[in-house]
Amino acid sequence: QVQVVESGGGLVQAGGSLRLSCTASGHSYGTFNMGWFRQAPGKEREFVAAITWGKRPIGYADSVKGRFTISRDNAKNTVYLQMNSLKSEDTAVYYCAADTTNRGSTRRGDYDYWGQGTQVTVSS
Repeated sequence: QVQVVESGGGLVQAGGSLRLSCTASGHSYGTFNMGWFRQAPGKEREFVAAITWGKRPIGYADSVKGRFTISRDNAKNTVYLQMNSLKSEDTAVYYCAADTTNRGSTRRGDYDYWGQGTQVTVSS
C-alpha cells in the first residue's frame, strides 16, 4: 500500500511561482515512478509531468513545458513540481500519483495510487 499526500498549493498572481510537494510512504517508494496531474473545474484530469524512480523526467504536458519542472528526492520520499510563470489557465486541483509498475507512462490510468489533491489558484 502506498499513501500519497500533496502540499504547497495556494493563491498566486499570474506570473508568479509555486512549488508543490508530494510525499509518498510505503514499501519501496524510491523504486517507482511518480507523476503530477491536474483537474480544472468542468474538465478531465490531465497529465502535467512525470519522473522515473531514477530521477529522469518522463515528460511534460505541452502547456507547461519550459515553465514547470519535476524533480524528486528519494531520501526524503518527496517529489516536487516547481511551477513558474503561472497563468490563469493553470488554476486547478493538482494531484500526485504513483506508478508502482514503472510503465514510464503519462496516462492517468497507469497510475495506481493517488493523493487527495492540492488547490492552485492563479489570479489574473
